Amino acid sequence: MDWNKDHIRETMLSLETAALKSAREKYLDYVSTARLDRSEPIENDEQAQAEVASDFAEALDDTLDDYVDKLDKLRTIDFGPKSEVSEGAVVKLSGKHFVISVSTGRFICHGQELMGISTMAPIYEAIEGARAGETVQFNGRDLTVEAVA
Repeated sequence: MDWNKDHIRETMLSLETAALKSAREKYLDYVSTARLDRSEPIENDEQAQAEVASDFAEALDDTLDDYVDKLDKLRTIDFGPKSEVSEGAVVKLSGKHFVISVSTGRFICHGQELMGISTMAPIYEAIEGARAGETVQFNGRDLTVEAVA
């Protein structure tokens, strides 16, 4: 497994930056439409809707913070060569490729489908420290660590 891990990091940063931008645009659109017009009398149902909108906007704000945290983490991870499963490794696990970094959806890099998993993911606990050729158990299933880079 010969990976250009700098390219993987840049791909992940690009995808997460695009997701942050999209989430920010949705947040701003939502907040702009959820404001009450203070120049007119406010009815009870409008007030209730505004409170629900405020709660939802706060949840969207938390999502924005999550994306910012992911981007910060991606910038600080050591993606150097690895011989065992640890943060910054690219792992082939039972035919699938994972990047140990931050959780992401599936993405294509170097013509391969990869997925980011964080060190907080339950599967990471099962594979942490494993080397190529070793078998680990997760949810009662045997998984083979085929390669670590």
